[in-house]
Amino acid sequence: MAGGCTLFFACDSSTLYNQYQAIENTAWTKDKVYYFTFEIDDNTISYDIFMDIRNNNKYPYQNLWLFCNEEPPMGKLKKDTIECILADEFGKWHGHGISLYESSYPIRSNYLFPFTGQYTFSFRQGMRDSVIIGIQEIGLRVIPTSPSGKRPDVKK
Repeated sequence: MAGGCTLFFACDSSTLYNQYQAIENTAWTKDKVYYFTFEIDDNTISYDIFMDIRNNNKYPYQNLWLFCNEEPPMGKLKKDTIECILADEFGKWHGHGISLYESSYPIRSNYLFPFTGQYTFSFRQGMRDSVIIGIQEIGLRVIPTSPSGKRPDVKK
């Protein structure tokens, strides 16, 4: 089911960027950074940017802290800290799936990129453990903001 959704979004002509990266051995070390690079040709269009996470049942926590950097083609690096709530207080996963859960988290909404050119978003895990297990893939998705302002493809 999750694979079918990925193909749908990847083939959606309105999606500017949709890329996943596998976490090696589902063990994410503190020093491992994942990079996502894409081009903005028109900076007059606003975009919604999502962090997509695929985790399995071995992930031991309710949340995932991420350190996010946005590197524009010119200007200052933007830094942010993001908390992704993966499960409720009883341990029920929020994402879609059975043994692999996929969740999506907005990191920018109705966002106007300041410049045209190449942007790179990078993510490093910010948990207290030096290695976290159970996160299988992370992804970044950039889509034009819908005219109605609704975000139909946010998965929780």
